[in-house]
Amino acid sequence: MDSIDLEVLKTSAGWIAAGQRCELVTVIKTWGSSPRPVGATLAICEDGTVVGSVSGGCIEDDLIARVQREGIADTIPRLVSYGITADEAHRFGLPCGGTIELAIEPLTVHSRLDELLQRLEQHQLVQRRLDLRTGAVELSPAGAGTQLQVSEHALLTVHGPRWRLLIIGAGQLSRFLAQIASAMDYHVVVCDPREEYRAGWTLDDVPLLHDMPDDVVVSLQLDHRSAVVALTHDPKLDDLALMEALRSDAFYVGAIGSRQNNTKRRERLLQFDLTAQQVARLHGPIGLYIGSKTPAEIAISILAEMTAIKNAVPASLLVPHAATPAAPGSSACATELGAA
Repeated sequence: MDSIDLEVLKTSAGWIAAGQRCELVTVIKTWGSSPRPVGATLAICEDGTVVGSVSGGCIEDDLIARVQREGIADTIPRLVSYGITADEAHRFGLPCGGTIELAIEPLTVHSRLDELLQRLEQHQLVQRRLDLRTGAVELSPAGAGTQLQVSEHALLTVHGPRWRLLIIGAGQLSRFLAQIASAMDYHVVVCDPREEYRAGWTLDDVPLLHDMPDDVVVSLQLDHRSAVVALTHDPKLDDLALMEALRSDAFYVGAIGSRQNNTKRRERLLQFDLTAQQVARLHGPIGLYIGSKTPAEIAISILAEMTAIKNAVPASLLVPHAATPAAPGSSACATELGAA
């Protein structure tokens, strides 16, 4: 499953290859409230077909109507704004009088989308510089903290996975988690040395490593844009990897299991060379409480918690599984999956 950014680029490249005119629309500034963030993209073909999103839908409707009415004749990029007046904000569905500024770029074979996609297939983080005066494009490596920048003469956008996720274990839950995380712009790596699980791995676009998980954690040199999720239920695989992950700068480290199992896991981790503060960083039982039961629901619960931590949502607004009361009369085994 591709991220929205990647889907927009692939679709645009396909239109160009088919000889169709198309435009790439990018949100470059917002004021007040806006439905989509800076960097959101949309591609529109000359027949009015669109992929991606830059608003709640009304701005898309206006862009489609313009293309259907006037076609795509521009040869250089242009900047447009929506929602400057209260009437426009109401018309285009911008709440609280919000304003949104877009860069509209006519795409051609010289837009270097094929080269950009090749780099993204190699999991590179790439910055794309668009000259707003000529439409010329330059590609170069981007740093992890690089953000969209716009000036009078150029637009700099960043493409590729900005976040990393290591999943320990290659079971069914891992497949759901990997698919959804990939769509959320994570570069996902799965690690499982167990042959019986490796043989059933079916996601060709998500690499599966066969090394021991703790060795993988060390080799990845986890930074503050990295997350680790342990899903094997096997202390021999999970614990050593969690120990290394909790020593790293990873913004999120979590492990599946019931409250009882996670209590025992914390006790084991404290026997290693870890501080109480480091062990306290472990999220377990993993995920936010959403009543999840199935593997797909549990994957959503895990990613919901990861997203909240990544976005610095206050803990007072979250209800993690670890904070929910156990159902009366339930056993640790009975709540193993439901409590993630």
